[in-house]
Amino acid sequence: PGYEPEKILATLEALGLTVDAVLLTHGHFDHVGAVEALVGRTGCKLWMKEADYTQKPSPIASFFYPIHDCDFTEVRFCEEGEQIHAGGLTFTALETPGHTWGSVCYLCEDALFSGDTLFAGSCGRTDLPGGDWQTIVLSLERLAELPGDYSVYPGHGGSTTLETERKQNPY
Repeated sequence: PGYEPEKILATLEALGLTVDAVLLTHGHFDHVGAVEALVGRTGCKLWMKEADYTQKPSPIASFFYPIHDCDFTEVRFCEEGEQIHAGGLTFTALETPGHTWGSVCYLCEDALFSGDTLFAGSCGRTDLPGGDWQTIVLSLERLAELPGDYSVYPGHGGSTTLETERKQNPY
């Protein structure tokens, strides 16, 4: 939930949905802008990798990691392979650093929520604080080695499949 918490909350209310948890793939501002309001208003749990929550980067980097200034009583830090139960589903956390220190992807049934690690035909940038090209390459190799195929839902752009990315993604 990067932006517009009021719009998100209004949509949830109109659909009769509640929020059980927010699972963050990383702590960049465009992915966390609405988190504080959503957690505060719904009381839901917040899951993320600790590195993107506790990292206190330089003042310039603070723009990219605003979440470390928030005080969440329900924040939970996921670890590699951890099973997260939310909304009647089970998500498995996969540590995929490189875009940020604490980037993670989540597997749920036949879906991979890849955040800014893997995009359709591309991958996340590594020139921002916390990014590292060699590290994201290892994370992308790891995703490519997952058995089977998954629908991939990136943090930006359209969805894809893991098999399509194995065959066509230059990264």
